[in-house]
Amino acid sequence: MGITVTIKSHTETLIKKTISALVALTLIFFTTTSSAQTQAATNINPKVRLTTDLGDIVVLLYQDKAPITVKNFLDYVDSGYYNGLIFHRVKPNFVVQGGGLTFDYVRKAPNAPIKNESANGLKNTTGTLAMARHSDPDSATSQFFINMKHNKTLNHKKNKPGYTVFGRVMTGMGVALRITKEPRGMIRAFPEAPNVPIRILKAERI
Repeated sequence: MGITVTIKSHTETLIKKTISALVALTLIFFTTTSSAQTQAATNINPKVRLTTDLGDIVVLLYQDKAPITVKNFLDYVDSGYYNGLIFHRVKPNFVVQGGGLTFDYVRKAPNAPIKNESANGLKNTTGTLAMARHSDPDSATSQFFINMKHNKTLNHKKNKPGYTVFGRVMTGMGVALRITKEPRGMIRAFPEAPNVPIRILKAERI
């Protein structure tokens, strides 16, 4: 009788230890998986901080929706290309555009043009980040703009490419709004540029 009780007690102890170990391993697995998923999400949609003369603008990039455009933008960011460039086209209640001209209004040589991805389902709504281009849909290079309102005319339409949206402003729309309130018109060659140049002091991933 005593031996039977002892064996039963020992068996129950082993079962409890085994269950505890399995629970611990399960928690470790789910914690690791969750961390990996969070990191994957961060890698899919990276963030960039644009430090300007008027404050910081932080943007989230939709790499999952516009992979070519986001890679292009990040190549410019990582190389330091945007550092020192200005917002040269400012149209209140429309767009704030930059990424192509230096402080003294000299065009900086960009990389090769990229393929248009405006059919990705993203719209040119207030606060989104989109690529500037020429009439050729596949002519976007370094210049980008922040939509200051819902610009439906810039969206992709059936059989008509639009302007590729590839991110959105997370924080700093107030800075973009301040840019639109700066006096303009003094620079004859760039009448939509602020009279006092507003620079991107630094563009960096965060």
